[in-house]
Amino acid sequence: MKIEHLIFDMDNTLYPACGAMDTGISRRMLEGISEFFNISLEEAAKVRKENIANHSTTLEWLMSAGLTDTEWWFKKVHPQNEADELIYDPKLRPFLQSIPLPKIILTNAPREHADRVLEKLNVRDCFDFICDIRFSGMKGKPYPQAFQRALDAAGGNIDNTLFLDDLVKYTDGWQSMGGTGVLVGNKHGHHLSPDSPAVFKGLAPHPGRTLQIDSIYNLPELLKTI
Repeated sequence: MKIEHLIFDMDNTLYPACGAMDTGISRRMLEGISEFFNISLEEAAKVRKENIANHSTTLEWLMSAGLTDTEWWFKKVHPQNEADELIYDPKLRPFLQSIPLPKIILTNAPREHADRVLEKLNVRDCFDFICDIRFSGMKGKPYPQAFQRALDAAGGNIDNTLFLDDLVKYTDGWQSMGGTGVLVGNKHGHHLSPDSPAVFKGLAPHPGRTLQIDSIYNLPELLKTI
């Protein structure tokens, strides 16, 4: 297998899932759910846990429940000062530059969030393109159209492109299309319900696979083995 392109998730993949950014996003999501349904934060956490396995994202679930103002949600979850929660990693830029393959970002967040994070990490120019949730037509990972649009943006195909993400439900989606995915880190979340509309029901042209590494810093060694 010859890897010619890399598609990276951003949050909890380019930086550790245990950081303040992850905590802040999770807190603001619960606050938004609480406000939308007019329930307590405790109830918000409960109903989200009950529903998230059936949807690709919290936003998709809320839209199925009647949310129409997606821009309100984006502003709620991703305020302008959110990058203050992110710890700068000086090793990340030279690490990404050391991998001589074209790279793009595929995120289920809005573009403004991606821009803030990549600028704070000083790696924006390490990526040729950013595929955000709007670019994906509001149907992000693991919907096949999100992956296909990312492949088109990368200039690659499912056979020569490696996809890296921290959530198993998204690497599952890539694998179901016949691709090789890489699960990054220890916060893997949950598989989607088989009945979720985001589950790819088509037949892959060949079986995919999912590999696993502790952090993206293990990627060079992995690339030597595939």
